Amino acid sequence: MNGADMLCDVLLTNGVDVCFANPGTSEMHFVAALDRKPQMRCVLGLSEGVVTGAADGYARMADKPAATLLHLGPGLANGLANLHNARRARTPMLNIVGDHASYHLQHDAPLTSDIESLARPMSHWVGRVAGAQDVRPRTEEAYRSALMLRGISTMILPADAAWGEVGPADLAPVTLPERPVVSPEAVGAAAAALRSGKRTVIILAGRALRAGALETAGRISSATGAALFSQTSDRTERGAGRVAARPVPYNIDLAVEALREFEVAICVGGKQPVGFFAYPHKPSTTLQPGCAVIELAGHEHDLAETLNLLAETAGVRNDVPFTPNRFTQPEIVAPTGALNADSITIALARTLPENAIICEESITSAGKMAVLAPGLSPHDHIPLTGGAIGIGIPLATGAAIACPDRKVIALQADGSGMYTLQGLWTQARENLDVVTVIFANRAYAILQGEMRNVGVKDFGRNARRMLDLDNPDLDWCSLARGMGVEAARVDTIDGFTDTLKAALAQKGPFLIEARI
Repeated sequence: MNGADMLCDVLLTNGVDVCFANPGTSEMHFVAALDRKPQMRCVLGLSEGVVTGAADGYARMADKPAATLLHLGPGLANGLANLHNARRARTPMLNIVGDHASYHLQHDAPLTSDIESLARPMSHWVGRVAGAQDVRPRTEEAYRSALMLRGISTMILPADAAWGEVGPADLAPVTLPERPVVSPEAVGAAAAALRSGKRTVIILAGRALRAGALETAGRISSATGAALFSQTSDRTERGAGRVAARPVPYNIDLAVEALREFEVAICVGGKQPVGFFAYPHKPSTTLQPGCAVIELAGHEHDLAETLNLLAETAGVRNDVPFTPNRFTQPEIVAPTGALNADSITIALARTLPENAIICEESITSAGKMAVLAPGLSPHDHIPLTGGAIGIGIPLATGAAIACPDRKVIALQADGSGMYTLQGLWTQARENLDVVTVIFANRAYAILQGEMRNVGVKDFGRNARRMLDLDNPDLDWCSLARGMGVEAARVDTIDGFTDTLKAALAQKGPFLIEARI
């Protein structure tokens, strides 16, 4: 038995049974060990951005971490953008990054790099295995940290630690400590604010946007009059019968206006909302300067229990009714007119199957989906969290592996989709039930909007060439078919509606290129 075998056994003992991988020479002993463990599902990604993004999507839906296997520092670096998104989503993940044998590092071979320095900004825990005997304790520490910190653990595995011999061991699942308890003073202050008569908003993030926690927040809102808002989070359980929290708008002016009236903000699962970017003569934070902010609980707390405690302290009885979203999906009128973001999302809303998973990287093409979502069949929504584009296709890939019996729908902008379109190949290889809708506007439309936000209204030749995606146009159908995914192009809303119905009725990956 070698260190790589021990690593596999520790992962499997703790329920980590999926490994998204793009390995290299230094990881071959680990690959061989994985080959001896049929309980581990190994999923190949053709770029490391697919690997890390898929591990993110998997963990968001499985509520447990996957492992990734990455090749040295450059391999890790290729996956860092989607590790940034996973870090912002507080996704538990175990990155296994191979390195040269420890005695070989002194020779500064061509692929030698400072892996720790590359890993640290996007990881919540970084550790290096000292030798084969160190594999078990280091792996257990990485696993424990990923769950307790709700974040990314990156473990560096030198090749000689992987091939070094170890003795067999009686393994048991890692014992996790109790989660930290929220401050009684903060709970008391939040409860007092709810009873004060001041205009109060509860801003939810993270696991406070799961159905049970939302119901408790809904009871608090019904009893006290507090408004409910949400920030961009890893996963929101939406739809009829659930409680809707209004998203804080992305646009800084709209966000400030939406939150202008509130005198107290109670933040559950995150800090107070801030603007995505700074703009001249505009604020960085979206709450009014005089608004009192109570950061009640963070990602490390049990947020559902925190809301229960807040309700109890504020005197909100368990039998206080919440206001569930009414089921309005059958009332949505079929879209007509031009094929655009609004008509596409209306067509999708009319046909959304129950228990679907929507993975969203539509950027500027969100259309009417957020407005219609509360009245649709219950579903999960997992978005781009950290703003680093190129996660949509991998996110859907991981979600489909976590939930093979649920339909996954990826709403994908064309520009960001090109970053990690290799994920389509993984969807075809694994026969994943994903419908990808490409909003093909042939532009980085989000950047065109940001240019206008900083006062540039007229685009010259250089700006257009950096922000347009034409000449030549991207052919998404050819790209998808070249990776084994069935695809169709549509130019009308009737064509989109018919194609969407057909795609939802079949199993396996399908891509719709909607030219808007």
